[in-house]
Amino acid sequence: MFHTSQKLTAEFLGTFALVFFGEGTACAIQYLHGAQDVNLLAVALAHGLTIAVFFTALGQISGGHFNPAVTMGFWATKRMNTVEAAMYWAAQIVGAIAAAYLLRAMLPEDAWRNVALGTPELVRDFPKLAGMALEGVVTFFVVFIFFAATDEDRAITGSSAGLAIGVTYFLGVLMAMPFTGGAVNPARAFGPWLAAGAHLANQGVYWVGPIAGGFLAGLLYDSLYLAKKPA
Repeated sequence: MFHTSQKLTAEFLGTFALVFFGEGTACAIQYLHGAQDVNLLAVALAHGLTIAVFFTALGQISGGHFNPAVTMGFWATKRMNTVEAAMYWAAQIVGAIAAAYLLRAMLPEDAWRNVALGTPELVRDFPKLAGMALEGVVTFFVVFIFFAATDEDRAITGSSAGLAIGVTYFLGVLMAMPFTGGAVNPARAFGPWLAAGAHLANQGVYWVGPIAGGFLAGLLYDSLYLAKKPA
């Protein structure tokens, strides 16, 4: 059994890594090629691989949420109480902020300024409501797969669960990024936004959509599968 401080540290580190490697890759591509969309695959892969690796390494400590939307799903299904969920959110958000500020301090301004440290943003003329819906649907599947892969009654190893969750995250970022920036995680949107001070108008898209998606995914998984388990 791990102490609360150990769990929160794991959540901090996992979310820190997600922003550091995911948004750091976006900055690196910008620095080398002058455009973030030169290699969309690389940016999506960086996020997915980070989730897979750090879930496998730290999931047994904290559950490996690294995403307020996942924590929302756990809270909605009463796997966590309100205080626990709030502490997880705080650790995740602080981790994302710390990673974003470290990237800003370490990298040349030319690398991070033009991509705003990877801060997600709606593509031109893409409505906010559509952005919320897209972020919500993509995050729904990420959280749904998280619940399925970590179900204690399923014979899935930690590495296989990490791979499943990471691949789903990769697919979500790959699909959504051209339209919304593919946050799929409110902390991943908030940290770079705060450090870069850019794309201020649409932050609500990256909270409302993913949080709603995580909430619904948790409830749906439990209603479809846990209710059918024998007593």
